[in-house]
Amino acid sequence: MSDLSPNRTLIVDLPGPDLTPDQGRFLRQHGFGGVCLFARNITAPERTVRLIRDLRDALGHDALVATDQEGGAVLRRLDVPLPPTPQALGVIGSEAAAHEAGAVAARGLIELGINWNFAPSLDVNSNPRNPVIGERSFSADPAEVARLGVAWALGSEAAGVMASVKHFPGHGDTAQDSHLTLPTVNKPRAELEATEWLPFRAAVQAGVGSVMTAHILYPALDPARPATLSPAALTGLLRQDWGYDGVVVTDATDMRAIADHYPRGSAAPAALAAGADAVLSCGHGSLALHAQNAAALAEALAAGTLSAERLAEAQARLARAALRFSGMPRPYPPAQHGADQQAVQDWAARSLRWQGTPPALDPAGPVLLVAPESAALGGPYGDFLGGAALAASLRGMFPHLQVALHGGHDSGAAEALLAQFPGTPVLLATTGRWGVSAAEARLAAGLRQSRRPALHLALWSPETVEALGLPAIVTHGFRPTNLRALGAALATLRLHAPH
Repeated sequence: MSDLSPNRTLIVDLPGPDLTPDQGRFLRQHGFGGVCLFARNITAPERTVRLIRDLRDALGHDALVATDQEGGAVLRRLDVPLPPTPQALGVIGSEAAAHEAGAVAARGLIELGINWNFAPSLDVNSNPRNPVIGERSFSADPAEVARLGVAWALGSEAAGVMASVKHFPGHGDTAQDSHLTLPTVNKPRAELEATEWLPFRAAVQAGVGSVMTAHILYPALDPARPATLSPAALTGLLRQDWGYDGVVVTDATDMRAIADHYPRGSAAPAALAAGADAVLSCGHGSLALHAQNAAALAEALAAGTLSAERLAEAQARLARAALRFSGMPRPYPPAQHGADQQAVQDWAARSLRWQGTPPALDPAGPVLLVAPESAALGGPYGDFLGGAALAASLRGMFPHLQVALHGGHDSGAAEALLAQFPGTPVLLATTGRWGVSAAEARLAAGLRQSRRPALHLALWSPETVEALGLPAIVTHGFRPTNLRALGAALATLRLHAPH
């Protein structure tokens, strides 16, 4: 296969945790540049190490193996110390903590041979109605996003895993999800430079290894094409104006912001022609999309709409990245693992935030927990905290805990429990990303009206606190470390409320 095979610029996904013989033949036939792993691919460490070894046997030792280990709710490997949400690190405000969190994420990846992390998000959390950023952002302040986000990225790279700051040139100020539609950020260039672009420019100046594009239209930059396919964004702004010479990778081109407008693989050559070096092709179980993208690249190269020079430039950047971040698995020593776990636990405690005056809780008496049975998923989010798991985590603290779960609409079971235990303190938990449910709003209104002792456990989105209007504790996450920190904080309410 020629060194100029355009397929080396495709990063593809796979259906499951093992590489079947047919899949291995498919990879060898097409010679892709790397693979992006999702939670479905990452199982027991030995099995995942074997998968990655098989991938590199099929694609070559310089194949890049990527995943999304951002922290908080966006994690693919769960059996290692889990970095906190960027928002939690923003609450803590420590550059050293952000740097170490990036290293923690990297150590859990490079142990398996994963050498590329599509993180961190450098999007500015400037729109509370944003359905897909929120806790994935370090701050609503662009300077804080730059300070903490670049520290996180450099921490990852110091530990051997290339970071990919995303979603350039900024996904923070949208009320739409680019997984589902094509958003537009209609701001003048001066405002973009002061807000959206500031963190990415800082990352470029720091030499972060890669940048991931956003499937968003910025009319001030390019009125016709989303950033992923825009020469003005990728070549004009990022390369020429800012002087960036690292890898530019697209967000997944199956997302509807791209796929609905650029069908049959046509986005792949358009992204490379615009200045991207790698195209992320996600078939979510199907390999057909990868073959379609490969065919579109070959056609564009033959037709001259994608030049050999542009292709060679992209491949050279990918080769330099593979040389710098070799993907050789590194042991995760038990002492380091323990230190990382302690650091993550400390960050979970330090990022807790109280709002209002919480009630006193008597562990010798009943406490009522009202929580959703499950939570909606979508976009980058792969898992959630169920109400039963939350109850199990609190029972050690409150042995007489009484629980009512709801499905988001019907609050009947919760109201029956409240009537059965009049005056008993209530823990009303929210575990979802997208606002509060009708049941939660109804229950919170009743608790406010009755002046019953109640505490809102905001276990995912802090935005729910204002919506429910109850005294609250915000955990900035629902992982085991967050639940342990929550339990310790609730213990302080046994005798008196914190000041």
